[in-house]
Amino acid sequence: MGTTQVTQQKNNSMPRHIAIIMDGNGRWAQKRNLPRLFGHKAGAKTVEKVLKLVVKNKIRYLTLYAFSTENWKRPKEEVEGLFDLLKSYLANKSSELKKNDIRLRFAGRIESLPEKLRLFMEKVENDTSHCKTLDLILCINYGGRQEIIDAVKKLLNMNPPNVDESLFRSCLYLPDVPDPDLVIRTSGEVRLSNFLLWQSSYAEFFFTETLWPDFSEKDFNEALESYAKRQRRYGSI
Repeated sequence: MGTTQVTQQKNNSMPRHIAIIMDGNGRWAQKRNLPRLFGHKAGAKTVEKVLKLVVKNKIRYLTLYAFSTENWKRPKEEVEGLFDLLKSYLANKSSELKKNDIRLRFAGRIESLPEKLRLFMEKVENDTSHCKTLDLILCINYGGRQEIIDAVKKLLNMNPPNVDESLFRSCLYLPDVPDPDLVIRTSGEVRLSNFLLWQSSYAEFFFTETLWPDFSEKDFNEALESYAKRQRRYGSI
């Protein structure tokens, strides 16, 4: 495929919202006989590269699956290392996010996270709340089923006479964020793993064998090219 054709496809069919299941950090480290946390650190660098690509392509929303409700089952030292990595990212990147007009937001059962981490998250979220070029959404302590359960609990407290999709959406963690157009999963796994179950009902999917720390601009462009070829009918002809 020539460069002109790729560019044309991107301009005509660019996703507004990309969601990524960043999988393979542990395997990347194990292949190199390194502790798993080294893989997570390498994955954090990939986040920075992908963020630049998303801004470059003028994509409005990027959602990253950073820590699932199931990840608590991992060894304590790995979980604590992940949280320390997130705190370090928030401390070091806050000014850069503001400079690049990137709003940082969080989705998940945030109230169950360690207090110090929550304070870091709240500060950066408030500091970047005015930014409008990109909404970067980190799913922390997130599960798709848990989000649906939490939405149902809100509805029960409201006791509305009727429930439709619009009302249900208003009870989700970030109801103003549009559904993802494209969901990318790395590392060769082909499943959703409890990620954005409600929101991904009409998303397009792109799966790659590439481990997340190795995810490159070439992989990103392949995902965009694949998306550009899809016909999104939403049940119509």
